Amino acid sequence: MTMRRKFWMRWRVRLGYPVAAIFWLLATPSPRWILLGAAFAMLGLLVRATAAGYLRKSRELAISGPYARTRNPLYFGSALIAAGFMIAGHSWWAGALVGVYFAVFYYAVMRNEEEELRGLYGAAFEDYAARVPLFFPRPFDASAESATEPAAPKEFSWAQYRNNREYQALIGTIVALLAVWLRMRLPAFLPSWVMWFHS
Repeated sequence: MTMRRKFWMRWRVRLGYPVAAIFWLLATPSPRWILLGAAFAMLGLLVRATAAGYLRKSRELAISGPYARTRNPLYFGSALIAAGFMIAGHSWWAGALVGVYFAVFYYAVMRNEEEELRGLYGAAFEDYAARVPLFFPRPFDASAESATEPAAPKEFSWAQYRNNREYQALIGTIVALLAVWLRMRLPAFLPSWVMWFHS
């Protein structure tokens, strides 16, 4: 892992906790918005779970399944989860905080990871990157999959899903949604400065 990637990974974690805490304080959820946000989050979890079943980290370049549509399906799934929480929080301030955090840190992490992939796979990765977009998938572009997948494309593997510990994302999302629900139930427990954002 390069020093630059270590920097972004380290600060993504360090700032993630205070961002989550401030989001929780600023959020003004309601049952309808929580349900709608949860639907987006579940879609993101499905995307991440599918991607995890095709990913064999540091062993081979993942180019089949969702990786034939976007080079970063895991992060695309994370974006959908983040969007779900922005919706569930029902607050412009809380949503903007999460959006800026995600855009800054995840874009940097994606670019840094691609440098490592270029070092590992060279021309194979360059060819793959030329055909498949970095982030937003091309679901209706059949040429992306046929041009990048090998003759015998690999299938989804539950064993890979478990090896990549993707179930942790499911558990974390459920816990976080419960925290948003709890925030709805405890509206009175707010510092005075938070009320300014709610006015």
